Parts: sequence; structure tokens; C-alpha cells
Amino acid sequence: MPRPIFDSHLDLAWSACSFNRDLTLSVDEIRRREAHMTDERSRGRNVLSLPELRAAGVGCCVGTLLARGGPAQAQQATYKRTNLDHANPALAYSAAHGQLAWYRLMEAQGLIRMIRTAGELDAHWRAYQHGPAHAPLGMILSMEGTDPIVTPEQVHEWFAAGLRAAGPAHYGRGQHAYGTGVDGPLSAAGIEVLRTMDDVGMMLDVTHLSDQSMAQALEYFDGPVLASHHNCRALVPGDRQLTDEQIKQIIARGGVIGAALDAWMMVPGWVRGQTQPEVVTLAALADHIDHVCQLAGNSKHAALGTDLDGGFGNEQTPIDLRVYRDIQKLGEILGGRGYGEADIDAIFFNNWLTFFSENLPK
Repeated sequence: MPRPIFDSHLDLAWSACSFNRDLTLSVDEIRRREAHMTDERSRGRNVLSLPELRAAGVGCCVGTLLARGGPAQAQQATYKRTNLDHANPALAYSAAHGQLAWYRLMEAQGLIRMIRTAGELDAHWRAYQHGPAHAPLGMILSMEGTDPIVTPEQVHEWFAAGLRAAGPAHYGRGQHAYGTGVDGPLSAAGIEVLRTMDDVGMMLDVTHLSDQSMAQALEYFDGPVLASHHNCRALVPGDRQLTDEQIKQIIARGGVIGAALDAWMMVPGWVRGQTQPEVVTLAALADHIDHVCQLAGNSKHAALGTDLDGGFGNEQTPIDLRVYRDIQKLGEILGGRGYGEADIDAIFFNNWLTFFSENLPK
């Protein structure tokens, strides 16, 4: 049996709805159906599907809603079907609800199980351990970029719909914060969104926040903090990565950091569309995980947040990861670096299991 995995970042609904992928099929069948498509480099190179996640040992994940609609997005000159950008928050709100509808249908069909409380997580994980070959994929709902929260009061609406974590920004400037590639402060509405998230018990995902927005978010938000898919700036320069000081702040708040498998975040100098996967292996992921563990002094704050098929395929993953189940090789790599079985289990699943068990509503 594969080692269980708890993945803190999968854009499943966006992949299904925007790329028109039937994730109930095998990886090979999706690749066959996309063989003639040329609109994205990742066509025919996907690494996951719902059957593949089951075969890989993924018992639970954080699934996202992903739709941008902030002021920068309103200025986009061109659009294509897989584009994330919408003219305003109202359209992002609508797109996010379309993704939510997909999750709800997958749940109705018994393929995933939406998890809203700590009790539901505990029950799901116990059921998964007893029957991993047949259990649905457990899923906690998150929002990557809060543009679909049109007004701060809508936090209550989204929480009632099952949303349990949110990151205020994605790429560029959103209506609530600045994200990857830019820098600036939280907006007044963004501060109110954070305060309302605190009030309802929603978790803050600091992933993609610019340095200034992240510093403010950690100041204004008192609740649980995570970094769902982030690597280390000390190893790969760039504002998409966490500085050592930011990592220490997250650790001090009891947070967990999920290591991401997008190759340009793993090794310096990667150029999208040019650099080939041969230059990086899963050992680089172990480097980022180990860096977090060294800063923490233990293995309690490092985990997996793969972001696989999040707008890229295996043209932009390590050469030794062609399908999702290849992540299992990481266990042997960590073992070779002196990590014991309990530490490897912590990184693969137990740290996220503990974090969400402590911070989901009871």
C-alpha cells in the first residue's frame, strides 16, 4: 500500500471546468483526449485524475476555488478559455460558484467527500484507513485569491457554503491584496475580509501574498495561518517564495507549509516554456522541505502542497514525476537523508491532519 498523502493544494475544479477535463477518467485517457490540443503547453501532460489520486494514496486534499476579478484583471486585453481573469468580482463570484457546483456533483456521485468540521475529518480519515481502495477523496474547500468574495459580508455566505480557508491574492493585484509579481498593501476591503474571516473561524492561507500584504495580513489576522503551496526563497530567489523570516513567523503561529512541485519554484533559473524537466528531480523538493525543518528544528511544519496540474503538467515538474503517484519516491529520498518513518509520515500526511483537526470547526 502507498504511504497516505494529505495534499494541501489541488486546483481540481479549475482543471475540470476551465480545461474541460473529465477527472473521473484515467490520466492516460485524459492525455489521449488532449493529444490534438495546442492551446496550452500542459495539454496531454496532466499528472492526475481522481482515479490517479486514489491509486497514489491521497486520502485528503485541500481543493480550491480559483477565479480572479480584481482591478488589474479588469484591464486584461485578451482572454482565452482557460484564462483565470474576469472583468470584475461579480464575474469571479459566478465562476467560483461554477467550480463549487462541480465539487458538489462529484460529492453527490460519491467520488469526493466535502469536509467542513474536525469531526468530519476524523471520521473520513478513519474510514479511509480501513478502505483506501474504495473511499472517496476527502476535500477541504479553500479559495485561492478572494476576488469572488465581492463584499466582506459575503464571507458568511461562503463559509456557509463550506469554505474553510482563503488566500487574499493570487498573481497580480486583487481587490483585497497584492500577490505574486507585484507588491503593495491590503485594501480597506481586504482588511475587513480578514476580520470577518477571523469572526467566522476561517483559516488564512498566506500563499501568493506579496511581502507587504503578507506582513499586514499576519498583523490583522489572529486565527490559524497556513502556507498551502510555498517553497523557500533562500534556495530559489523570487517573491513567490517564502523568506526565512516569513517561514519563522508561520512556524511561530503554529502553521504548516506545503512544498510545491511547480519546477520553476524548485530550482533557480527555470524559464517557463524553455527549461526542460531533466534539470530537476524530486531531490529538490526534499531540499525545500528540509530547509523548513531545519528552521523549525523539527518536522512538524513541513508538508506537501503539490499544486500539480495547477495550470501546468509534467513539462514543468521534476523529471522523475510523470504521474502523481511518483510522489511516493520522496519517502525514500527523505529516508536517505536521515528522516525516520514518523517524520516522513508527518510530512506526507500527519502535519496537515493535525493542523486541520485543530483548526476546523468542531
